[in-house]
Amino acid sequence: MTALAAGPGDDVPRRLYADPGLPDRIFRVVLRSGGTFVLGVMLLVGGFLLYRAWLALDKAGWSFLTTAQWAPDQGNFGIAAVLVGTVLIAIVAVLVAVPLATGAALYISEYAPAGLRRTLISTVDLMAAVPSVVYGLWGVFFLQDKVLPVARWISTYFGWIPVFDVRGADPADPLAPESLYTSSTFIAGLVVGMMIAPIVCSIMREVFSQAPAGEREGAYALGATRWGMIRSVVLPFGRGGMIGGTMLGLGRALGETIAIFMIISVTFDIQWHVLQSGTSSIASLIALHYGEASEFGMSALMAAGFALFLMTLIVNFAASSIVARSRSGATSDA
Repeated sequence: MTALAAGPGDDVPRRLYADPGLPDRIFRVVLRSGGTFVLGVMLLVGGFLLYRAWLALDKAGWSFLTTAQWAPDQGNFGIAAVLVGTVLIAIVAVLVAVPLATGAALYISEYAPAGLRRTLISTVDLMAAVPSVVYGLWGVFFLQDKVLPVARWISTYFGWIPVFDVRGADPADPLAPESLYTSSTFIAGLVVGMMIAPIVCSIMREVFSQAPAGEREGAYALGATRWGMIRSVVLPFGRGGMIGGTMLGLGRALGETIAIFMIISVTFDIQWHVLQSGTSSIASLIALHYGEASEFGMSALMAAGFALFLMTLIVNFAASSIVARSRSGATSDA
């Protein structure tokens, strides 16, 4: 380490210089190469989607964002309906996953005994690796029947809220057909929420466990209970990780395909009623029409994929920005 000497009488701080050495320079080059490669792949994917989608986007123009119908061969197509369905399913999933993941992460990091903690960490990590088709099967053959009474109850007592209204349902008729409530945004959101909860939980647990031990001990020394220490130290420290984990889960919920495709009854009307049967998403649209699309129809599907790519990109960039500015992410380059 060398110091550049200032001139006589100059009151300037010394400039410090540290020679990183050959191994550190090689390691830095490898990391930069890896980051550049990943960025290049992402740009290539976006560029490829835009290139293949340009034919449809050039014909549809801005109506691609406002048209609900999907008939590209007749020149009437857009993502308004699937975009609303995608966002609503993702919102329901996040509303389910975040409280569940936060509670589980706090229990694992703060309350669970050491032996049980290791078991729970392994279990949560394994749940995060379960394929989405398994969650889809679980949602279709188990969860859906169990959730229908809940959906009916919400519609009966909170149907005056437009988003919970179910058209054609009579709250006074106990024999009203259950088909009005199946394959809905609510059920699809529940399944996706259960699917993203382990990922969100893993991130939160990791951040909570890094809360400074000195501040924990200081809170206890001032007479705080364990919950008081969590509120005053762990949660403020982990706020960035909580937001980042939530945004990462939101990004995956926006792009989920198989689990949603197995549950929903696809419709191309803008469906604001989350308990009503029938909804759609961009990913399920692509999965449904990919095999039978004409050349122009394939370009329209690529345009829908490009829109989904931009949505997830914005969400992930926002998450990285928030985490980097938080205390728990201040030491990372996220």
